[in-house]
Amino acid sequence: MLTSIIDLLGEDRLSWLGGLVVGGLFGFFAQRSRFCLRAAAVEFSRGEGGPRLAVWLLTFAAALVGTQGLVALGWLDVSEARQLAQQGSISGALLGGVMFGCGMILARGCASRLLVLSANGNLRALLSGLVFAVTAQASYRGLLSPAREWVTNLWLVDGGPSRDIMAMFGAGTPEKLAFGAVWLIAGLSFAFRSQLPRRLLLAALATGAAVVAGWLFTYQLSQASFAPVTLKSLTFSGPSAEVLMLVLNSAQLRLGFDLGIVPGVFLGSFLAAARSHELKLEGFSDGLGMRRYLLGAVLMGFGAMLAGGCAVGAGVTGASVFALTAWLVLGGMWLGAGLTDLLVDRAGMPRPHQAAKSPASGA
Repeated sequence: MLTSIIDLLGEDRLSWLGGLVVGGLFGFFAQRSRFCLRAAAVEFSRGEGGPRLAVWLLTFAAALVGTQGLVALGWLDVSEARQLAQQGSISGALLGGVMFGCGMILARGCASRLLVLSANGNLRALLSGLVFAVTAQASYRGLLSPAREWVTNLWLVDGGPSRDIMAMFGAGTPEKLAFGAVWLIAGLSFAFRSQLPRRLLLAALATGAAVVAGWLFTYQLSQASFAPVTLKSLTFSGPSAEVLMLVLNSAQLRLGFDLGIVPGVFLGSFLAAARSHELKLEGFSDGLGMRRYLLGAVLMGFGAMLAGGCAVGAGVTGASVFALTAWLVLGGMWLGAGLTDLLVDRAGMPRPHQAAKSPASGA
């Protein structure tokens, strides 16, 4: 079936349409579920374990179980995915993950969340997303690329089995499925404990399924195409930079899966917000808040290029194939987010005795 569609549309256009559809699914369900690593990390660091953590766990588990389930059925082979087959950087994963985690707390959302909110009319998220894309491009090929390359080359790891974290322990697909099931059970338990509405639970699972759909589509396209097709799924650092360059500099940029992701997510989130009457223009309240958002966007842009992906690209997509560096990035993101929330946000919160102090006693 794909072969006939390739003959009709061409490989590049079909790949772009696939990215558009997969991105649209992710954007729609991410908006409905309120999927956000930043919100989940804040709940976790504060010991709350509420609905935001449940949504993230369900999305993460759906991506893990779905991807490994397709591998077990023989419908997917991820051995040629960039996260496993190519050389990676341990140093970049560790430092990039921490930087990204710090940045998403300051910007009040990761790269994917900023894109979803931008489509809903949030001008803070739109500006932060643009700064993120500019920084990512500068880190990849521009002014910041020498610093990125220096950190990346400090500690490298070869592609192949040494990048599969489960293979290092002699585990295979059955163990990966079982491990994913543990995450799913954890997500369900938090969902029931926080009384997560059923619609949010299903939307969270569908958000993770979009990652699985990306893997399946690009793999099936690679099998049907005569030209080489890169096996990949959802990520936002590279695609954001590519879309920026397409708009600013290169109208002849080749169509592909990555170029369909960003407009797809934007459109999907817009439709979800319009359907639920949640479209609303929002801006900055003061200059101090603006500086915080922009600093966070810069940290995320540079951190994502160091880490080889964002909260979705490395934290969910890369982790779903059990790439060693992706799991290190994910740990760094949670660590950086927790520390930043503790030192920046919670440090500025009024203490209980201050909140209880009356105006008269204060005077």
